[in-house]
Amino acid sequence: MHTRRHLIALGCATALLAACSTTVPTGERPPIVFVHGNGDSAALWQTTIWRFESNGWPRDRLFAADQPFPLARDDDGVAQPGRSSTAESMAFLKAEVERVLKSTGATQVVLIGNSRGGNTIRNYVQNGGGDRVVSHVVLGGNPAHGIWAVKGRAEGSEFSGLSAFLQRLNAPKNAEGHEVTPGVKWLTLRSDNNDKYAQPDGLWIGSKGQPTLIGFDGPALKGATNLVLPRVDHRETSFSPAAFEATWRFLTGEAPRTLQPIPEDSVALSGKVTGLGLDPTDPASGNFPDNLPLAGARLSVFAVDPASGTRRGPAAWEQTIGTDGRWGPFAGRPTAYEFVLAAPGYATTHIYRNAFPRSSGIVQLRPERIAEADRDARALVIFTRPRGYFDAERDRMRFDGQSTPPGVPPKGAGVSSSKIKLGSDMSRPVEAEFNGERVVGRTWPLAQGEVSVLELTY
Repeated sequence: MHTRRHLIALGCATALLAACSTTVPTGERPPIVFVHGNGDSAALWQTTIWRFESNGWPRDRLFAADQPFPLARDDDGVAQPGRSSTAESMAFLKAEVERVLKSTGATQVVLIGNSRGGNTIRNYVQNGGGDRVVSHVVLGGNPAHGIWAVKGRAEGSEFSGLSAFLQRLNAPKNAEGHEVTPGVKWLTLRSDNNDKYAQPDGLWIGSKGQPTLIGFDGPALKGATNLVLPRVDHRETSFSPAAFEATWRFLTGEAPRTLQPIPEDSVALSGKVTGLGLDPTDPASGNFPDNLPLAGARLSVFAVDPASGTRRGPAAWEQTIGTDGRWGPFAGRPTAYEFVLAAPGYATTHIYRNAFPRSSGIVQLRPERIAEADRDARALVIFTRPRGYFDAERDRMRFDGQSTPPGVPPKGAGVSSSKIKLGSDMSRPVEAEFNGERVVGRTWPLAQGEVSVLELTY
């Protein structure tokens, strides 16, 4: 297990974060580029961007992009369909930073990454010239020393602490043994013990009871400011209010005015429609996320009653998705929405979302495929939390009357979705709640290839 690295307890973070940071200029905020994690998309940064905007960071200085193939290769040195190498990820980020610098006229950027995105950022700063144009880096839940470090276990994976990739990244940079590239200000954010990918036991990587040789402090880096956020899960190291507060303090030396998005008078929504590739190792799964455009999909948007999921009139927006995958912009109202996606090879997917408090250009939408194991149901409802996990010991939850959503383990934050298979296809409301956020949708007949998704915002 790695030795204990320098950390800051949350209670004394305020003064120390300011002291450890050379703050960004207040006159003209530098652009921020957000880098998502393994298998994820730019959409996960939506609430983070809202918080930055609500505290005065200009919207046109906040950038989140989709890596086309967000999943890492099983072996970084071996080409694999639908997956990306560390070199490809670095090249993608380098091109994105160069585009942002050119479009804004800025000379430096701030990089903020979650999980695998931290590997990409570190690689770019250390090996891709990023040290010349990056002022600050914030890494949330980055498996900086691997998810495992077991000899003989997939040592070619970028998530192995024994991989050549991580060994090079973590090589000492100076006499003090710092693991971060000098000349850039670094902040790492980690959980105390609730990050599924920083665990001494291999439960979440398919080897329960076997040591990973990685400690809870695996995301910390010598030479960085390392902050512990109690009880947050893997994604909450980046997307929670606590993560935003720590990031804002690190960048500005001040407390944020608000931790929640401030509603706007008018809201414009747009984004991208993407699909699911077929995993060549498990074609029946139907779940191989990529961020490629799903051209030809049909999107309909309905305003719905937030208490029942019932539609309030005809579609407020309809569009056939073009080759770029983009949809919108749509002038939203302060109400809940049902996004309906129909595309060949997919279930007609009804995605229920709460009212959007602010505009967003990264409302990414993806239809579902029906797994063979679920085809015996009359209706299927999925409850999902993209920006965090479900923790039965920590969170207050209900899903269609059940206090513990199906599939959520009694301990640990390792599952971010739950599904209910219903024995009736009669249309009715289904309610899901998570720590005060309530989403209501309606059931649809699975026999007609229709699925409901209740998606949390926070």
